[in-house]
Amino acid sequence: MWQYRELVKNLTIAELKNRYQNTTLGFFWSILSPLLLALVLFFVFRNLFHQEENFAVNLLVGIMTWRFFNTTSTLSLSAIVSRPSLVTKVYVPRQILVLSIVLSNLIGSLLEFLILVPIIFVLMGHLPITILLFPVIHFLYFWLILGVGLFLSSLFVYFRDLNQVWEVLVNVLFFMSPIIYPLSIVPESLMTYYLLNPLTALIIVYRDVMIRGHLPSLDNLSVVIGIGAVIFLIGVFIFNRLQRRFAEVI
Repeated sequence: MWQYRELVKNLTIAELKNRYQNTTLGFFWSILSPLLLALVLFFVFRNLFHQEENFAVNLLVGIMTWRFFNTTSTLSLSAIVSRPSLVTKVYVPRQILVLSIVLSNLIGSLLEFLILVPIIFVLMGHLPITILLFPVIHFLYFWLILGVGLFLSSLFVYFRDLNQVWEVLVNVLFFMSPIIYPLSIVPESLMTYYLLNPLTALIIVYRDVMIRGHLPSLDNLSVVIGIGAVIFLIGVFIFNRLQRRFAEVI
């Protein structure tokens, strides 16, 4: 993969350019879209969850965390089929096609969170020192999403209706993660299973370091690292098994 770093860089830059090409606001849509969504959700649910401390900030961090997963996984579906010439006519490691999409979204996500920092400062009046741990958490998140991207992109080559199924699943995951509601409303009997959702653990960890000023708990870090590693390894394994017939199927 290191031998193809220039190709990875060029594909990543091209992905970023194509996303905002012919748009008036360009990258600002990336920050405007989650802000508008957060604003709508805030006015809809503020009376229901008004007792939650820093509800608006928690909502923003949850949406930004979710957006990285939702956008990247959805775009990764077509990473292979959208570039048939790089699959059938020349040899490059096919993983690069997925990696470039994940990297382009990583850059976009980092910029979104960078803009979120002053918003947190304005709404809270301070920034916790633990916010310096954000790059470490985002690095762990990157590997989890790369695994998901490899898994989805390889399956989509063979099952073209997977995008319809994935659209339903990501909507289910949205409501199974504590984005718009506090963790306290989840029944205690279901909490153990609920916390196995890596997105739940990630959202809690992001809020801990960016809002509450707490170090991430070992339980949540174990879920993020452990399940993230499993997802990444499964994604690599499935991709390597299925890529042998990509050129034939495409």
